[in-house]
Amino acid sequence: MKDRNSEIKVYPPYFSPGLKEERIVLSHGAGGLKMHRLIKGVFLKYFGNKSLARLEDAAVVGWEGEVLCFTTDSYVVKPLFFPGGDIGKLSVCGTVNDLAVMGAEPRFISLSFVLREGLRLMTLSRICQSIKESAKKAGVEIVTGDTKVIEGGQGEEIYINTSGIGVRKKAVKLGAELVRAGDVILINGGIGEHEATVALARGDYRLKSRLRSDCAPLNRLIAAVLSCGGVRLMRDPTRGGLATTLNEFADQSDLGFVIEEERLLVARAVKGVAELLGLDPVYMANEGKVVVVCAKNRAEAVLKAMRRFPEGRRARLIGAVVKAPAGVWLKTRLGSLRRLLMLEGEQLPRIC
Repeated sequence: MKDRNSEIKVYPPYFSPGLKEERIVLSHGAGGLKMHRLIKGVFLKYFGNKSLARLEDAAVVGWEGEVLCFTTDSYVVKPLFFPGGDIGKLSVCGTVNDLAVMGAEPRFISLSFVLREGLRLMTLSRICQSIKESAKKAGVEIVTGDTKVIEGGQGEEIYINTSGIGVRKKAVKLGAELVRAGDVILINGGIGEHEATVALARGDYRLKSRLRSDCAPLNRLIAAVLSCGGVRLMRDPTRGGLATTLNEFADQSDLGFVIEEERLLVARAVKGVAELLGLDPVYMANEGKVVVVCAKNRAEAVLKAMRRFPEGRRARLIGAVVKAPAGVWLKTRLGSLRRLLMLEGEQLPRIC
């Protein structure tokens, strides 16, 4: 655009002067010049490094001869931007956290975009800027990627697929087979904040709140937790929330996982959204939480390690592992046990 007082062009911060279009068109995914301009004008602008700049079919990366961990995931959140995050930040944090809970140090990420025709380049650039900042914070590199464009439809749409590589020291041992009755269950804060935030961000309910998604990379917090010793198993409770994660633990270990309602931290705003939509906070998605099962005698050390980080200041012990009854149970404020089964599907679609 032009400054009103001169002929000098003033570009907004997310504009790429090498691109002539303001919106994504099908030919941006066709492999020709438009696609190459998009790659150089947007993706290399934000993610450029020696590996990615070669623009080859695969990246050649090295590691130090340790155990290799590899993960992949896709992100289809709606809306693309929400308080505390966006689809770009979500894609990096989700990938990083999936590696970290396996005891790995995240190193490299691949990034693939499926773009709907009509998407504004400024929207794409904002997302790429967010990805860049999130990757820097997590200490990972984006080393390869791909782009496809699909026909136009209603609204601006973008879908992101990531794969991540991390390395784990051979001495690290994690798994459901290591869990024992008497172990305790820890979490680094409140539950349901991401799903509640996304639900409100859709604007369907005319409600206002200061609630923000907990979306964050947890690799440094998790590394500190591992250094305490006694950690048996970890998982980030994303889709399906805390209850689904614990059901996965129970299925894999044939043990019982009992959490206490009084110990769970659920923000007032999360409770309000849950009641409005008929949701249960223990099934609501999180994007900055880690569930840790550890030996009881290491619990205080693990909690202390979590609380050293902003994402873990409200860390707490929420339950214990028992030999029987098997499955997942909520000990209510009245002292009764309520069975928490795994849901058939999601409570709210397109949340991550």
